[in-house]
Amino acid sequence: MPSRTRKFRGLRTHGRGIKAGRGAGKQGGRGNAGLHKYKFKSMLIYAPDHFGRHGFKRPSAIVVHPTSLNVGELEAFVPQLEAAEALSRDGETFVADLTKVGVDRLLGGGSAARTWKVFVPHASKHAREKVTVLDAPPGGAPAATPKSIP
Repeated sequence: MPSRTRKFRGLRTHGRGIKAGRGAGKQGGRGNAGLHKYKFKSMLIYAPDHFGRHGFKRPSAIVVHPTSLNVGELEAFVPQLEAAEALSRDGETFVADLTKVGVDRLLGGGSAARTWKVFVPHASKHAREKVTVLDAPPGGAPAATPKSIP
């Protein structure tokens, strides 16, 4: 069977048109080539935000990364609380000071198997429904009232 190359001998472009068959010749380059030159109008129409800077990055000094804990994770957190002497028992109720172990927020995920009284700076609405959130650390001086997170 004869090859296509043999078939097109003597036809100069071999059926591809001028400059086709040389890389990305007929499409004006590959990818985003020419967006500041010959593809400028299409860039303005289809991707007007392609060039330049956008948005704002907050300084890392003011970005706060709070440590969160779910209500359902309190049971598994008992060994760390005991090691930090942040856990005491009041009958059947566990009383914990989560600030001693570095927890800033108590979230409402999961469910607690026991009854808990917890001191934490911030507690979500669902966490307050599942455990008792104390206004002051257990056995300590009164602190600021814990804030609810919407």
